[in-house]
Amino acid sequence: MSAGPRVIERIKELREVLDIARAKGERVGFVPTMGFLHEGHASLMRRARRDNDLVLVSIFVNPLQFGPKEDFAAYPRDLDRDLLVCAEAGVDLVFHPGVEEMYPEPSAVTVSAGPIGEILEGRTRPGHFDGVATVVSKLFNIAGPCSAYFGEKDAQQLVVIRRLARSLDFPVEVVGCETVREPDGLAMSSRNIYLSGDERTAATVLSRALEEAAALIRDGERSGPKVQEAMAARIGAEPLAELVYAVCVDPETLVEAAELDGPALLAVAARVGKARLIDNMKANPASSRDARTGTSTAEASITKG
Repeated sequence: MSAGPRVIERIKELREVLDIARAKGERVGFVPTMGFLHEGHASLMRRARRDNDLVLVSIFVNPLQFGPKEDFAAYPRDLDRDLLVCAEAGVDLVFHPGVEEMYPEPSAVTVSAGPIGEILEGRTRPGHFDGVATVVSKLFNIAGPCSAYFGEKDAQQLVVIRRLARSLDFPVEVVGCETVREPDGLAMSSRNIYLSGDERTAATVLSRALEEAAALIRDGERSGPKVQEAMAARIGAEPLAELVYAVCVDPETLVEAAELDGPALLAVAARVGKARLIDNMKANPASSRDARTGTSTAEASITKG
């Protein structure tokens, strides 16, 4: 384990440090976070460590992505613990700015995520992805040329950020990394801390619903609505879970798929106690023809998001 990362609170100082590193030919890996780090974040840091010469992690709880019914002040924070996680993962720099440093002129200019930010998560959290797009734009502008690592668990966020980087020509390679799960399948999330014992057990219904939907596709189901109905029914059968949505969508556009004739993203969200949880899984129905019999066979290759 390293002695610990250097903590920087000012934008100007961070830019100077990164410019010096790049002038020496060093590659920069960047992991943006809101803190309260867990193994999922650590896996992104380790990937960035493998790929790059210098690893930067930002820890900033972004007020712009919290809705009026979401408590920004109550979001869990533990900087000392976060720095230990960063040290164990070999992080070099931690950018930990205050709100005033990031937003010296509150709401002066913001970035719109566009229509893709208004569906799924955006439908129940209006303005959330505009807040994400704004803070990520600022962070990309501050960090400069780099590879930025994001978890695939937040599938819609990853789509938004990839579009953002392309549309605004940021010199940033956006790298999606596989979701890290608990042994029972629950996707790791900072929000899991809100779950009681019974709720923690009930929360595994999200990953089970995805697994069962994937099995349906593997067995030949090609109707998007039927796959969605199966996921909704599975989650709805859990008394401690309140379904928010269960969808089968195109992984690039997030438009609901009527028929599965290519890669699809299975995505679910539910409230379990105080926690609002999301999860997803990719499915790719692949058709092939048996040359000897002339019959068609189909199988689905499944990748957890």
